[in-house]
Amino acid sequence: MALFNFRTKTAPAAPSPGQMEAFLQGYSIEVMPRTAEKVEDFRALLPAGTRVYIAHIDGTPIEEMIATARRVTGEGFTAMPHFPARIIKDRATLTDWVSRYRDVGVRQGLLLAGGVAQPVGDFHTSMQLLESGAFDGFDRLHVAGHPEGNRDIDPDGSDHMVMEAARWKSAFAARTDAQMAMATQFCFDAGPVIDWVERLQAEGIKLPVHIGVAGPAKLQTLIKFAIACGVGPSLKVLQKRAMDVTKLLMPYEPTDVLTALAAHKAANPGFGIEQVHFFPLGGIKTNAAWVTEHGGTAGKPAKAA
Repeated sequence: MALFNFRTKTAPAAPSPGQMEAFLQGYSIEVMPRTAEKVEDFRALLPAGTRVYIAHIDGTPIEEMIATARRVTGEGFTAMPHFPARIIKDRATLTDWVSRYRDVGVRQGLLLAGGVAQPVGDFHTSMQLLESGAFDGFDRLHVAGHPEGNRDIDPDGSDHMVMEAARWKSAFAARTDAQMAMATQFCFDAGPVIDWVERLQAEGIKLPVHIGVAGPAKLQTLIKFAIACGVGPSLKVLQKRAMDVTKLLMPYEPTDVLTALAAHKAANPGFGIEQVHFFPLGGIKTNAAWVTEHGGTAGKPAKAA
């Protein structure tokens, strides 16, 4: 992962009442078809209109993705399925997927390269998907962001190619009518996130950031996912916690990182984070319950008990 050579900022003060609530307004969350099946009613967990990303893992039949999207939209939420370029065979497959999603009310998508090493067909980047024209008429297209770099893209540990891609995507949004944002990998430390977002703004990359945050989960679970997903410098937050015997068996909660980011956003209204995106690594119900407890009106379920 790239280690950015920025001056470390003093940690922001704890947010005043209402800052966390404001920061969590309009948050999104990610599911997979198999995890969605375990949820009896999303309306009892999520605020009305919540954007629900549907992760498309290699090997998941498109029929399961479509069924999940149909259910999500049917319960009054906004479905945003993933379109991983490297698992899409060809233009005909992409066009078919988009058409089938349209039929169940989907008008948003997250376009990304995908986690497989070798493309199965014609596409290998989200930029190719954007240029395909297949998403004409979609209301919103999101792309991936990497606050701590991505060794799949920059094997040398720099962030050169990642930043070049971000510039291209920002320019694409500027020359089209696409409503776009950058949804990021999850991080555990506010410092690198603040540095990265401010760097984007300084370099003229105007895509709003939807910052990825891991929801409450067992520490061992988070460390496993963090290593698998290539989380960089902020992994030290988890490693330090793991060395503290008093905290080792206690579930991780995203309170510290979100408190710091909420305070920074309140002090700097132009700061580029637009929304929070949760990866519910400890379960959707656990994540939603945490937001309900800490987010005030931002976490009130559509079907409140």
